[in-house]
Amino acid sequence: MTIQTATDSIAPLSISPEEDRPLESASDADAGQGYVNYGLMALYQVIIRTGWIFKTESIIMPVVLDVIAGQAWVRGCLPMLNRFGQSIPPILASRRVHSTAYKKYALALTTSLMGVTFWALALLWLTTSEESFWWTPIAFLMLYAVFFVSTGVNQLVFGTATGKFIFYHHRGRLMLVSNALGVVCAVTCAWVLLRSWLSEASANFFAIFAFTGSCFLAAAFICLLLVERPDSFSNESNGVRALFRSTREILSGDADFRRLVLVASLFGMSTTLFPHYQALGRQRLDLGLDYLLPWVISQNVGMFLFSVPAGWLADRYGNRLVLRTLLLAMCAAPLLSLVLAQLGSVGGEYYFLVFGCVGATPVTIRLFQHYCLELAPRKIQPHYLSTLNLMMAVPAILTSTLLGALLDTVGFAPVFLVVVGCLALGWFLAKDLIEPRKVNRKVG
Repeated sequence: MTIQTATDSIAPLSISPEEDRPLESASDADAGQGYVNYGLMALYQVIIRTGWIFKTESIIMPVVLDVIAGQAWVRGCLPMLNRFGQSIPPILASRRVHSTAYKKYALALTTSLMGVTFWALALLWLTTSEESFWWTPIAFLMLYAVFFVSTGVNQLVFGTATGKFIFYHHRGRLMLVSNALGVVCAVTCAWVLLRSWLSEASANFFAIFAFTGSCFLAAAFICLLLVERPDSFSNESNGVRALFRSTREILSGDADFRRLVLVASLFGMSTTLFPHYQALGRQRLDLGLDYLLPWVISQNVGMFLFSVPAGWLADRYGNRLVLRTLLLAMCAAPLLSLVLAQLGSVGGEYYFLVFGCVGATPVTIRLFQHYCLELAPRKIQPHYLSTLNLMMAVPAILTSTLLGALLDTVGFAPVFLVVVGCLALGWFLAKDLIEPRKVNRKVG
């Protein structure tokens, strides 16, 4: 069967892992370049991780919205904006990413935009922190929407660059190395800086936002050092309809990919709870802002602890086994938060464990992307990745604000248990996923 995409006419596909290789050859010179790029890609992720710990969507940013607004439905806008920015814009940008000769410049540009946006948030907080105006939450969410759009395209470019620079059997190792170094750097910075920026009753959000923006700008500079051969992919289609037609045709022509996006969509429901874990802990257990520090550290340490076995197992045995295991582990965060919220002071002391479980989320997302890269021919990997991001985001886009509003009426438990059910269903359906590197796959 032939799949017509927005950019390519693809002959009947028999995809093996050997076809999913970077552009670099096996020559000694190119191997040296590969090591350089491997190190730079790891360093890039370390710097991004260091900035990201100061703006976690599950802890820091929802607390900011609680300070300037307070309603759960406003807090619930964060997952909607997050998933929208990481789904629709990548679809629209996938053709441009596909045809861009140098992926490193696209990566540097999108990372720079992330940094500039956070400096804008810092200046917004500096000018309005003394008195919160009615328009402050609106301006905050608008700027954050720009950040999410930049992040969505950035993740598409990063995934494409990973497919170009890093061999498939080294991607788990890259995730492991960057997470190991990243957690050390991020936790150290958080421990040193957040202790002076957070107190029980107040927080220096200007410093937090400015530091985050500076980290992203530094990471953008690292991108420019990548050693890259230009791509020569053509750009043959025009119009938004062609882009979404490409998405529809990939889904209709690739049964294995359809199974993947179904599981990814159910997993995507977990992101709707991100802003509400901290609210449950602070409201039910009466915890101050000083508890944010152990929570952000716990989340990053949890990410590292999940990534260590996940990266090794994925490289050795494939992504399917690890994805199923992580989906089951993801059920622990909402269940544990509900239990600890009933335990008073004891629950407060151990509530950091909830965010340790939440740390599995970015690891799971990265493994979904690695699995997708193995399914897709390298020439159209941006289309596969953007389609995956879209389908993973749809549930959060449609339900996050509604679930946030329901929290104020029915409480935390019913909403959290619905999400647990979605994760359990995704775990069950993941048993039907193939292991791409072990089969000669026919598309259609």
